[in-house]
Amino acid sequence: MFLIASSDRSSNFVDINVHAWQWLVLLGLIVALLLVDLLVFHREAHEINTKEAAIESAAWISVGVAFSLVVLWWFGGAATGEYVSGYLIEKSLSIDNVFVWALLMSYFKVPQKYQHRVLFWGIFGALVMRAIFIFAGVAIIERFEWVLYIFGAFLLFTAGRMLVSGDDEVDPGNSKVLKLVNRIVPSTDKLDGPHLFTKVNGKRLATPLFAVLLLVEATDVVFAVDSVPAVLAVSHEQFLVFSSNAFAILGLRALYFLLADLHNRFKYLQTGLAIILAFVGVKMILSQAPLHYHMPTWISLPVIGLILAVSIIVSLKATPDPDDHFPHQIHDEAGPADDARTDGAVAEAVGDATDDDPATDPTVTGDHA
Repeated sequence: MFLIASSDRSSNFVDINVHAWQWLVLLGLIVALLLVDLLVFHREAHEINTKEAAIESAAWISVGVAFSLVVLWWFGGAATGEYVSGYLIEKSLSIDNVFVWALLMSYFKVPQKYQHRVLFWGIFGALVMRAIFIFAGVAIIERFEWVLYIFGAFLLFTAGRMLVSGDDEVDPGNSKVLKLVNRIVPSTDKLDGPHLFTKVNGKRLATPLFAVLLLVEATDVVFAVDSVPAVLAVSHEQFLVFSSNAFAILGLRALYFLLADLHNRFKYLQTGLAIILAFVGVKMILSQAPLHYHMPTWISLPVIGLILAVSIIVSLKATPDPDDHFPHQIHDEAGPADDARTDGAVAEAVGDATDDDPATDPTVTGDHA
């Protein structure tokens, strides 16, 4: 029987043989969930209220947790521990994506009822890119184990930057990526429902939603640079790392509609995420020579969960500024992202422009090529 076999790995991590049919089950389940979400629950564009978002978010989390039982059935308790650890790390770090999406949607004035369609394709692209990152990362680790020092040091650097960086305002419109899109792809400033492309006078043009989608994908690449190495600190199995990543980000759209307006209620979440990144970075470095200390999953998992829970609880108990509001629906102007990792992700993804060309704002009148 054909197997996707693991290479020789350190005894610190589980070593499982994954049958081809198990990969097919996983991929089939992901595709089925995406199709049901798009063609059944969101076939017609509509505004998603808080109740609907809460129900959908709970459903997606339940699916991710339920898959841990499948991992337990197929591969045992140790593999399940690595899956749950990876899921929790990815889920917590992905919360920042929500606030970046809110910034982009607000800036481009995307109607709330069309945002789900953009994020659907954003999630689809994110799954493909995460798969590439994960398979490449595991292959590099198996060939050059010393690269874990680099991954660990990078996570520590990222954590430090999150803690000490200032609150830089980022303007998505002043973007090299956006300028490049508008120069290469014939575009219009007019929306055509939830469509990424439309026809004007017989000519096929990209709508503003296409530019938003590209920026969503670009920011996800930036976030993946942080989160994938973090998950690789708790598992080196491609199946476990990919499945935990996939189920964590599948529910981000529902989480976006639930949390996007609550950005300022989570003022200490950024600190918690920085501590989590630093923790897994140290964990990754300690596992290498000369110490060769591998922190057991039953220790690292509760630590990560505790850090995340404490940062959320402390944030919710803190008194929010009633004048602050981080909108994700239509407003005249977008508020700036107010944390280091979010600002950094937007800045790196859109590539703050330094030339003298005026930024092309797809919300202004007039078609452009």
